[in-house]
Amino acid sequence: MSADYTVQGDVAVIALNNPPVNGLGLSTRLGIMAGLEKAIADDAIKSIVVTGAGKAFSGGADIKEFGSPKAIQDPNLLSLILALENSPKPAVAAVHTVAMGGGLELALGCHYRVVAPGCSVALPEVKIGLIPGAGGTQRLPRVIGVEPALNMIVSGEPIKSEMLAMLPGQKLFDKLTASADSLMEEAIAFARSVADVRPLPRVRDLPCKHPMGDAYFQFARNMVKGMSKNFPAPAKCVDAVQAATKKKFDDGMVYERELFLGLMVTPECRALRHLFVAQRAASKIPDVPDNTPVRAIKSVAVIGAGTMGGGISMNFLNAGIPVKILEMKQDALDRGIATIKKNYEAQVKKGKLKEDKYNERMALLSTTLSYDDIKDADMVIEAVFEEMGVKETVFKKLDEVMKPGAILASNTSTLDVNKIASFTKRPQDVIGTHFFSPANVMKLLEVVRGEKTAKDVLATVMAIGKKIKKTCVVSGVCDGFIGNRMIEQYSRQAGFLLEEGCTPQQVDKAVERFGFAMGPFRMGDLAGNDIGWAIRKRRYQEKPHMKYSKTADLLCELGRYGQKTGAGWYDYQAGKRDAIPSKLVEDMIAKHRQDLGITPRKVSDEEIVQRLVFSLVNEAAHILEEGIASKASDIDMVYLTGYGFPMHRGGPMLYADQVGLFNVAQTMSRFAKNPLDDGAFWQPAPLLARLAAEGKSFNNVN
Repeated sequence: MSADYTVQGDVAVIALNNPPVNGLGLSTRLGIMAGLEKAIADDAIKSIVVTGAGKAFSGGADIKEFGSPKAIQDPNLLSLILALENSPKPAVAAVHTVAMGGGLELALGCHYRVVAPGCSVALPEVKIGLIPGAGGTQRLPRVIGVEPALNMIVSGEPIKSEMLAMLPGQKLFDKLTASADSLMEEAIAFARSVADVRPLPRVRDLPCKHPMGDAYFQFARNMVKGMSKNFPAPAKCVDAVQAATKKKFDDGMVYERELFLGLMVTPECRALRHLFVAQRAASKIPDVPDNTPVRAIKSVAVIGAGTMGGGISMNFLNAGIPVKILEMKQDALDRGIATIKKNYEAQVKKGKLKEDKYNERMALLSTTLSYDDIKDADMVIEAVFEEMGVKETVFKKLDEVMKPGAILASNTSTLDVNKIASFTKRPQDVIGTHFFSPANVMKLLEVVRGEKTAKDVLATVMAIGKKIKKTCVVSGVCDGFIGNRMIEQYSRQAGFLLEEGCTPQQVDKAVERFGFAMGPFRMGDLAGNDIGWAIRKRRYQEKPHMKYSKTADLLCELGRYGQKTGAGWYDYQAGKRDAIPSKLVEDMIAKHRQDLGITPRKVSDEEIVQRLVFSLVNEAAHILEEGIASKASDIDMVYLTGYGFPMHRGGPMLYADQVGLFNVAQTMSRFAKNPLDDGAFWQPAPLLARLAAEGKSFNNVN
């Protein structure tokens, strides 16, 4: 059982002991209940202190138990909280460091709460598509007031204990200790001071009202509706807190539970829980143990001061790591530094960055025109033009000048990292770090592991990625890695859809209604259509058998590269990003169809979405089978954090699982019969076909 029981005179101490955050799994709940029963049965014990061993009071429920028999097995969290609340001896929660979700609900079930300063307090269930399910919506409004409680529950954001202790009339904390170190001493003293108090105070007995009543909740509902598109949980939070003000406590608890269980089975909740687990799983690499030693990264050099180089540099400056940018010409350096300053100054102007922090970050930045000046950097990242000859020149020079043990990283988005490593005499130190644009904003970092990349180099880059607040996903070496290899198939399908009868805006709107941040043609205009053109020209030579629509080439031949030229698939007005449908483009597509002898047909939005999304799924199945990605959930993380896949659908792999892989494979077989599409591509990948035949899902590959 994951809880320790000790006695200090007439006070029993029950300490949750389930590292790292004392999750309230079955073993922990059993331990707390056993300790509580022991303390109640011992006449020498006058009061009880409940706390958390190690680095947390409690981070809440164990998400791995959600939906399993263990989650409801007695003592479940509700029955445990009820037992604490009904204890004939005072139960005092000694709260420190982290009290979140079920951990906070557990504390609210105690008669008193003593808290250390600096403790992060939250009910974050909304972030996994749920509402608090063990009384949080009914008890928190009673101790801090309806409005502060609803704000905490709807946002899920943590608030420091000192801030909560300052709320007027708050009854959440009975005592804020002088320091974290004195918590247990002060909690035990407090427990002794209330040993003889009767009746024992219970949160459930406190009143809960809002002076504006239903009018306030209608206002809150309207606010939440605008902020929580595609997610039902925030609106249900409002319903549950309103019930706390209108129903008897026990009836409010029943209503909260009904809402909680209803949300648990929604696809949105499943998607957010999947994301929660996948985010943590992404850092686990099968053959690289957690205790692998890492190299110290105290300084970084970046080759190239362009858009990517500047954005990459900002990540490290933000984390307090000195950066030296190398360029070939002073004017290129000056432009790059000016852009970094402009980005930071915009943050200062908006109040997102304090002036002193801006000055600190700029003080960590230096520049040079000489490779000799970067030789002592612990890690160097090249962000130069995406062409193998250019990469070769850079890496041969880095091999020549960089100190032994320095990590040599390439920001390539498609090129062969093994070939890049072969330009050096230290391939074990070479790795791919594919940042996404804008690099200082986008969360995803594809970490590309070469055949000879050392395990400690991989572990170091994963650790430094976490330090600069990136979601790191490991990819093996192939053309385009995980994300861009898949997006190529998505883009091919978008091109075929134009030839068959769609307009760019019809395709974009269908995909955006599905939930993508941006459709393929608006995305192309934003990224620059010339980039895709350059990749396709390479493909035509490397893979002459692969079928492509030529519409995008015709567009580029007209010089319509996207927003940067004021014209792409759409027209753009100077200084604006609004995509205006272009008659010229529609005429161009119509003529192209005519030249090919294609009679346009009406294509449904459902077909558009299926062809685009299932093209991602099928290519991803090949990627999994080849070992380029080690887990299906890693692919979902790439698409959720780097490509605007709708969060409420959980990523392409989870979405395919929810549709059913048998249904996905059947739909692909239907697409394979379309003479204008690429029939060979639509043969389900062997892994997909096997899982579909066995009635399994991609989740089985995690």
